[in-house]
Amino acid sequence: MNELAQIQQQIYLVNGERVMFDDDLAKLYGVETAQLKRAVKRNIERFPSDFMFVVKNADIQHLKS
Repeated sequence: MNELAQIQQQIYLVNGERVMFDDDLAKLYGVETAQLKRAVKRNIERFPSDFMFVVKNADIQHLKS
């Protein structure tokens, strides 16, 4: 499987939005999840307002099924 196909498998549909989980995105960039989150928070003005959000428990349960 090529790299693009692997990335596409890590994109999920949550409430009609295409999303990637922070741990998958961190692996893609070769950093730890906490490091990625810190970098985003430090540079939040560089990202669109909907770049990052917290997934609700109901959404997580839907993804598991």
